[in-house]
Amino acid sequence: MKIAVYGRQFGKQFVPYAERLFDRLKKNNIGLSIYGPFYDFIRNKAGLDPEIDKIFHSHQDIDKTSNFLFSIGGDGTFLETSSIARDSGIPLVGINSGRLGFLASISKEDIDMAVDSLVSDNYFVEMRSLLELERPTGVFGDFGFALNEFTIQKKGSAMITIQVWLNDHFLNSYWADGLIVSTPTGSTAYSLSVGGPLLTTDTRGFIISPIAPHNLTVRPIVIPDNNIIRLRIKSRNNEFLLSMDYQSEFIPASREIILKKAGFTIPLIRLKNQDFYTTLRSKLMWGADRRN
Repeated sequence: MKIAVYGRQFGKQFVPYAERLFDRLKKNNIGLSIYGPFYDFIRNKAGLDPEIDKIFHSHQDIDKTSNFLFSIGGDGTFLETSSIARDSGIPLVGINSGRLGFLASISKEDIDMAVDSLVSDNYFVEMRSLLELERPTGVFGDFGFALNEFTIQKKGSAMITIQVWLNDHFLNSYWADGLIVSTPTGSTAYSLSVGGPLLTTDTRGFIISPIAPHNLTVRPIVIPDNNIIRLRIKSRNNEFLLSMDYQSEFIPASREIILKKAGFTIPLIRLKNQDFYTTLRSKLMWGADRRN
């Protein structure tokens, strides 16, 4: 078995758990490759020296035969990890170095159990859909994809008008501070904070959610994910902010935007003691009554 590892810097409280992870991988004779900047951190700052077979620096030189790609950090790190995996088909495993996350869902206390589950094939694979920015091209280099959401936001204080078409059928003109187009995976992220609905991860749909709409009757809508989404922006400013997950760029207001479902999915590993509903109850504290 071969495992690739991507990560960010973590606090000193996670150092013993990182050491445990690398020891567990070595004990199971697992070949290890690590993202270069992360390897420098764990050696020079965390004081760890794991045995590795290879260092990689991007999606281009990662070992495509890796059985798993570990993400060590939070949900933001996990989104970056998805840009390393891309369409390689390598399943992603999220190990959270802080609090429980929706994507980085394996807690540091469960590291041993997680490695053992992977070695014994005791896990589920969930295929997650992505959004693709078809137009304008080149805004985010060669990776115009989002696992969580695509966002348009105003640059100044004035509202913007966002016209939306679905497969050439006009949907609405949104007078708002912005607009979010979310995947089912992203329904627990930015979309949730503006009142969007929760979608189970296997839902074949996208959510369109306005940010602070001028019309109070305008609400988020769930659409089938086979729609081609076309957007035009009118603004007093010449630019607006365009974001896809952790990437952001200002682009001219005159540019037309076309979104669609990506032609590939990203496999995520879910351990058999985890499920989406358990994560919801834990993360959102459903059923918790602080009076008792």
